[in-house]
Amino acid sequence: MGFFSKTVNVTKAKVKAAADAVKATGAEGIPTDVERELETKRNRDDTILALDIGTEFVKAVIAKQPKDGNLEVIGVGKAHQGASNMYAGAIADIPAVVEVCEKALNQAEKMAGVTSKTVVVGIAGELIKGNTSTVRYRRKNGNKPLTEQEMALIIKRVQDRAGEQARKDIADETNNPTVEVRLINSAIVSITIDGYKISNPVGFKGTDVVIQFYTAFAPLVHISAIEKVCAELQLDLLAVAVEPFAVCRACLGDELDGNFSAIVMDIGGGTTDIAVIDDGGVEGTKMFGIGGRSFTHQIAEALNVDFDTAEKYKLSINNPTKVPADMRDKMALAIQRNLAVWLSGVQITLEEFKLNEMLPNKIFLCGGGAGLAELQDVLSTTDWFKELPFARRPVIHLVNSSDIPGIENRTSISLDHSYVTALGLLRVALDTLVGMPDDGGIKGKIAKLLQN
Repeated sequence: MGFFSKTVNVTKAKVKAAADAVKATGAEGIPTDVERELETKRNRDDTILALDIGTEFVKAVIAKQPKDGNLEVIGVGKAHQGASNMYAGAIADIPAVVEVCEKALNQAEKMAGVTSKTVVVGIAGELIKGNTSTVRYRRKNGNKPLTEQEMALIIKRVQDRAGEQARKDIADETNNPTVEVRLINSAIVSITIDGYKISNPVGFKGTDVVIQFYTAFAPLVHISAIEKVCAELQLDLLAVAVEPFAVCRACLGDELDGNFSAIVMDIGGGTTDIAVIDDGGVEGTKMFGIGGRSFTHQIAEALNVDFDTAEKYKLSINNPTKVPADMRDKMALAIQRNLAVWLSGVQITLEEFKLNEMLPNKIFLCGGGAGLAELQDVLSTTDWFKELPFARRPVIHLVNSSDIPGIENRTSISLDHSYVTALGLLRVALDTLVGMPDDGGIKGKIAKLLQN
């Protein structure tokens, strides 16, 4: 089936036109040449913005929408988060996050020479619930072609059922029985009619329809915080995307009907997000609350230094001359101790994926925390995988922008593994925009059904 995906359009924060008009005028209400140029840049609609609001950094990436061909990255910005800005991958201090986002945006806009208003924002954290459900639908009259209306009914049933389960799970974890959740992403993983796997369901005849359907939900409070940040920044929020879903989308590129299979691990500052892709379809996304910062805290405690010093030592671990000799062994022991805990989190999370077949034998790593060589080594050399349904030892690959199809980096900045999530968000933005105009094709119709 591939990746019949559609990011759900969460909201559009309206730009404050009156405020912009004031900023665009001179002292006597007459725009200057510079201000006219800035306003022209603001009004450009051929760019999209990805905003990756992480625990450790905010990354802003501006790209040109393709007329024919690839997305072109033309601006990149990165700003460091405060220690209390985020909690477990979610926004904890809105004004502080707005300030950091503004720094990253200013860098990206200065590099790009344009101001992009259309944004897709990533969301992560342990309370994001992304799962694939299998639904069997028996039609009363198999001789009649499957209609768009029937597809709408099936999709609504799946989304309603998955939403209720997500609400229950989040309510149990937060001890809040009245918690509200919102659908973020949905994608058809596979469809069979009377046992035959097909890619375009509308128009087919048959009685027994089986659909595998991926849905992701988040607590409303998390979504509202993102909406507020975008409103403060005067950005048009096109969509919110679950980050491992976005990374999967980046890896797939334009080959939406391919047989790409892999496990994607996005290791951020506060969380590790895991997604499983099978034959081009997202089987599920799950997260646990251990990321790069936990390694830093362990180093700080072992060496009796502050967090910032411990972070510098961690980043310099492959350059021993930058770490005092008497601290190297203690730091290595602290990292190994935390690796054991992190690896247990990976094992437990992968066990939660209820798959009918073996897990894919490729593991793609991305995110700032993935750069730790010891983390790559423990996945590549130890027997951690033997109690899991792998056919053989998985192959570990650190993903960089050069591995992402359909996106070209036109900047002088090297986009390493830490930028892969932002590149995935660009892909999600493009998918969302492409699905908006009227499209008489089957895929366009299904995209609309998923968006509603």
